[in-house]
Amino acid sequence: MRRQIIAFISALVTWVAVVSVLNRLLRSGLSGYAAAEPVMAFTSTMLWLRLAMGAAASVSAGYVLGRVAPPAHRAALILGGLLVAAFVPVHYQLWSRFPAWYHAAFLLSIVPLVSLGARLGRSSASPAA
Repeated sequence: MRRQIIAFISALVTWVAVVSVLNRLLRSGLSGYAAAEPVMAFTSTMLWLRLAMGAAASVSAGYVLGRVAPPAHRAALILGGLLVAAFVPVHYQLWSRFPAWYHAAFLLSIVPLVSLGARLGRSSASPAA
């Protein structure tokens, strides 16, 4: 149980860290992103990159979960559900600022991507046959 709690916390920290690093890279590397971010005036390219950032964070968090606590399928579903629950109010507030496809793509992809990451983490944690 202790290992699963550590895995869960590590996965959450990983999600935040990956998003933070990738967001900084977008700010410094994509022309206009830093100006668009405070007013949420993203181009479609920026929206797709933000979705990719969320996907990378979700897979990474799941991967950490699977590596630290290999039988992590249930924990991955819980982590994904928690992330969705945390983001639903945010996306509800921002609903009119972004297209519906953006909200749907982000919210509906979290659980499968965390689960995918957990499977990848479990398979790399398995001893070689």
